[in-house]
Amino acid sequence: MAAAEPTAGRVLLDRIGAQAAVLAGLDAAVRADEPDAVHRMRVACRRLRSALRTYRRLFVRGTTDELVAELRWLASALGRARDREVLAERLVARARELPPECGPEQVAAELERWGREEYRRVRPEVVAALDSPRRQALAAGLAALLADPPLRGRAERAAVPELARVAAREQRRTAERVRLARAAADPPARDRALHEARKAAKRARYAGETAAPAVGPAAERYAERMKAVQEVLGEHQDAVVAATALLERATAPGAGRTFGYGVLYGQQLAAAEAARRDLAPVWARAAKRRLARFG
Repeated sequence: MAAAEPTAGRVLLDRIGAQAAVLAGLDAAVRADEPDAVHRMRVACRRLRSALRTYRRLFVRGTTDELVAELRWLASALGRARDREVLAERLVARARELPPECGPEQVAAELERWGREEYRRVRPEVVAALDSPRRQALAAGLAALLADPPLRGRAERAAVPELARVAAREQRRTAERVRLARAAADPPARDRALHEARKAAKRARYAGETAAPAVGPAAERYAERMKAVQEVLGEHQDAVVAATALLERATAPGAGRTFGYGVLYGQQLAAAEAARRDLAPVWARAAKRRLARFG
């Protein structure tokens, strides 16, 4: 006898339970400042928050709002340290590839020192967040939701059609963000819009990941294509942020080989432009309507 198809609510709770376990299991690693631990905890926060927001119609109205807000808070506290770490790594690697006349070793050393100082400055925020009553309340809130899920009747619907409807909605949401970015009148507005499109693609990717255990290859393919959109837009955002940081560093007191900073700045602008070109074919593959038809 064939097994009954899981409900949408069951699939969602399985996703939340798995990511809540990841989140809880990373506390010690983050406190010990183990490599990649902050990043993994931040991703777990984002996946949980995305699940609660994307599938909010399966929950009784308002019952997950506080959890969503607290997951945003924790991800933000973790993010400041992680963002500076990634930015410094990116700039130091590019600096070492500069031609000799740009003073690559001096520029790399200055950026490495700046990165360490920035990380030390914001690292206490991470530990303070983990030690705070809010972190304990967040863990308790997730446990309570899993123990007594405040699900609505629609959560009892068959998983595949319900998950496909959500995937299609997230695909349309991402398409609208991409359209707004393409229509932006000036570079700052375009860059902000592309950043919003990246966040929408990430949320769509996580929707595909949530659906994959019940749907199989069709949801995996959807998640992979949304991930590709997220990554090309992530490269764009990283390049924009890096260019801004380089401009600030080049004009800071005590800056050394400013010519090298200028060359790096130009490279980051070029990287952002390349990412914008790359978006068209990547999005074309993710925008196909049949991609979200899991049935």
